[in-house]
Amino acid sequence: MTTTAASQTTSVTTALTTTVAPSPAVTGTATTGPAPTATSADTASEHTTAGWVDRARIVGESLRPEVAERDRTGELSRTAFDLLREHGLSAAGVPIEFGGGGATHTDVGAILRELGRHDPSTAVAFAMHCHLVATQVWRHKHGADASGVLGKVAAGAILVSTGASDWVASNGHAERVEGGYRVSARKAPASGCEAGTILVTSIRWDDAPEGPRVLHCAVPFSAPGVRIEQTWDTLGLRATGSHTVVLEDVFVPDAAVSLIRPAGVWPPLLNTVIGAAMPLVTAAYLGIADGAVDTALALTAGRTDPHVVQTVGELANAHTTAADLTAAMFADSDDLGFDNTDAHAARTLSRKTVAADHIITTVRLAMETVGGFGYSRGCDIERRYRDVHGVLFHPLPRAKQLRFTANVLLGHSPLE
Repeated sequence: MTTTAASQTTSVTTALTTTVAPSPAVTGTATTGPAPTATSADTASEHTTAGWVDRARIVGESLRPEVAERDRTGELSRTAFDLLREHGLSAAGVPIEFGGGGATHTDVGAILRELGRHDPSTAVAFAMHCHLVATQVWRHKHGADASGVLGKVAAGAILVSTGASDWVASNGHAERVEGGYRVSARKAPASGCEAGTILVTSIRWDDAPEGPRVLHCAVPFSAPGVRIEQTWDTLGLRATGSHTVVLEDVFVPDAAVSLIRPAGVWPPLLNTVIGAAMPLVTAAYLGIADGAVDTALALTAGRTDPHVVQTVGELANAHTTAADLTAAMFADSDDLGFDNTDAHAARTLSRKTVAADHIITTVRLAMETVGGFGYSRGCDIERRYRDVHGVLFHPLPRAKQLRFTANVLLGHSPLE
């Protein structure tokens, strides 16, 4: 199955390098040239987890003063993505030989966790870019040529995913034309799309000669027919910019299509995506919980009330469990060396579900520890409590995860 999934993603690099202009054409931010990244000439300390966390802390602390206002307005911080480039974080996970920072999978998780401690919306939006990069690194580690897309990321490209809404069946309409396809679709949510360079998406092709198919492709945001509708207006994570990307009769050349697969059949490609993505996404939400714990303990330091002491003990249990489960996901990833089997995906998704429960419980207990003030807009725990519930909606929601994991354990296809 590993070989199958690797072959499914073999042409992704060709797709991106064919359809995306060189780095000076990166749009949507002030940064147009290659971003400063960690290289072999940098000091060794910058290649440690602590070094990456220090960079993330600098970015997070600079963004923190505006977080509450952006929660109110629902505005994505484009400055945040400029800073992520400037500090080498957008290309941290890209191997050094491709111009990136050479951070491990665990390092990238630590970056996202630290960002989540300061700016939850930016951390979650950035996790979408990071997991697409991690998927390409998995390909590289398993013998595929991922140099094209990894080089683009090292030069400043921001990748935007629509995978959560596309999943197996996908949506939209594709029509075969000379040299490629004409595609139309509405893709939501697409976190960070206003700062994005490349849309990594899929389109339903119902009229394929062999029956319904799904096209996986890369579409530059600069392509004619691509626009963004500002539809994201939610309870939490309001500043992720997870709007709707609209594709209207967009031409996608054959070279931009990375995979054509049967619709409705579980693709091994998604085992790779799950293994690369879910630890990173969970780490971002764990960072949101970290921040709630920081606030709760700062506000209750020295208290001896029995109910506060007990609630803090429960808080510690939930927080520790969430952190341990997240660490187990990264350990099982083996720095993106994992085999992309159904079993690995099922185990990863199980851990994600249980970690999500404990992450949410951690923030709830932080609010209870503080008391009524924790329920007010004057306390960041209130915002974090809204933000952290977003973890429930990343693949897979609980009910779907239970069926997925059970089917795999019982020897069935994940989709049965």
